[in-house]
Amino acid sequence: MSKRRKSARQTAQQPVKHQHTAEAAAGAVGFSFGDPEPVVNGLADILGVYYYEDADYYTPPLLPSGLDTLARKNGIHRRCINFKVQQASICYQPQTNGMPKRDFARCARDLQTFGYFFFQEIRGVLGNTLGYRHVPALNMRVRPKGQYLMLVNGSLGQIEFSPGEIHMGLQYDTGQCIYGVPDWIGGLQDVFLSSESTLFRRRYFLNGSHMGYILYTTDKNMDKDLEKKIAEAVKQSKGPGNFRSMYLNIPGGDKDAVKLIPVGDIGQKDEFNTIKTISKNEILIAHGMQPALAGMAPDNAGGFGDIEKIQRFYRQNEVRAQVEPFMEMNDILGRRVFDFDFDTGVDIQ
Repeated sequence: MSKRRKSARQTAQQPVKHQHTAEAAAGAVGFSFGDPEPVVNGLADILGVYYYEDADYYTPPLLPSGLDTLARKNGIHRRCINFKVQQASICYQPQTNGMPKRDFARCARDLQTFGYFFFQEIRGVLGNTLGYRHVPALNMRVRPKGQYLMLVNGSLGQIEFSPGEIHMGLQYDTGQCIYGVPDWIGGLQDVFLSSESTLFRRRYFLNGSHMGYILYTTDKNMDKDLEKKIAEAVKQSKGPGNFRSMYLNIPGGDKDAVKLIPVGDIGQKDEFNTIKTISKNEILIAHGMQPALAGMAPDNAGGFGDIEKIQRFYRQNEVRAQVEPFMEMNDILGRRVFDFDFDTGVDIQ
């Protein structure tokens, strides 16, 4: 067994700082338009499960804090998670000495976000079961021999639980059998693409003039200090992000010494709609969501069809599949803690 790997936050690529580029030839001065900034921080990399010997637990296959943050970065992804949790909660039927609906909804959200969930068995003084309550999955870790712990204050402290006190349900992962992974994991890159394209568009409008420019001078007698001041002023005059401007001074140059050849006209050929449409469709597929249920506007006059039929199909197929990890817990616990009525609130006529 290997010891703990470096944190994904530590190994993630760091943004490259904007650097000036000085041209010695012919006394030309200029600076670069800037390097691309990585929007994601290594979440796409599946880390694998490793045993952390010092703390005696297994590391999750995906960084939980990253998955938690990702659920807030994209509106479509967030909407799908919310809808799936709400539909499962509507169908949930609380049992006597079971789990309250509020706790179930939180377990269902953990399942959709991380691919696994935890809940605590509440026992009386005689050892009898009084009920079950949700335990946040973000900082929960699996230990050997079926035991669990919770990290507090980062990794500085731990809360240990008695054997049999904590139960775990999961979406099975073929790469390992200790933690689960969310069923939408195949659409992870599409969530990133949609988020990055939105950030790029925000920078585009916040930039002001929406396009960088080249300020070109040919004065061979220009003072070097003045060149630096002009270059710095040009650099500071533009908005943040993807659009940079450039200053050049080529002593004795002619009017055709510098040409600006655009590689793409963002104002006339906007690819945002195409990117957002493709990523939207693939996110919906990854979540098993119908566009009508995700609050999408139809692309044609005919719409999405009969919404009631779509809802009935979703309840009887997708929701049944989503709650299977909870149904499995009934067999593990030896009693029917989780029960569902998939026709609740749906017109079945």
